[in-house]
Amino acid sequence: MSSGMRARELDLVSCYLCGMVCEGRSCCEIETLYCWRCGSALRVRKHNSHARSTAYLIAALALYIPANIYPVMYTKMLGDEADSTIVGGIMEFWESGSWDIALLIFLASVAVPCTKFIAMSFLLWNGSTTEQAMVGKTRLLKFVEGIGYWSMLDVLVVAIVAALIQFNALGVAEPRLGIVFFGATVVLTMMSALSFDGRLTWDRKVAHG
Repeated sequence: MSSGMRARELDLVSCYLCGMVCEGRSCCEIETLYCWRCGSALRVRKHNSHARSTAYLIAALALYIPANIYPVMYTKMLGDEADSTIVGGIMEFWESGSWDIALLIFLASVAVPCTKFIAMSFLLWNGSTTEQAMVGKTRLLKFVEGIGYWSMLDVLVVAIVAALIQFNALGVAEPRLGIVFFGATVVLTMMSALSFDGRLTWDRKVAHG
């Protein structure tokens, strides 16, 4: 088998769920075939990949705005009440000396989402078909998928802080609407990355010769 052969030439298709390589790629376009190991339907490419990935990304961008405007947590301690936004919480932890928590929240709530927005925008709208660009875009997609799960750290921090305050009877802590928008943003960016099919770009490269 030569190194330049493609799955299409060998009539092979991989299962999205378990990764099993199955025969019958040419039949997938005219009938529904199922993976013999996990039973999921086999597809040559993700259905409406570009459109779905773009829609999820736009929705995530739209929800990220109220996630930063609305407070994510309400606290009441020793008579002091406060509604904290993401940026406000970062500043409060930083000024109180808890720079490690401030840095963690900044990375999870600002750095990671913004990196994913920029990376997915580049993947969706960059039309370069050189082999070097294809390899770079494939690595970028893997990177986005890898860091996506860490975005929920901010939600976890809010849950832990609220639980500690309530458990120790130090006051009252409740999540607010902003954390709902932020959680939805994280889920939508993950869905955008998972919906994107990087192989379509390689298909265009082969088509262009």
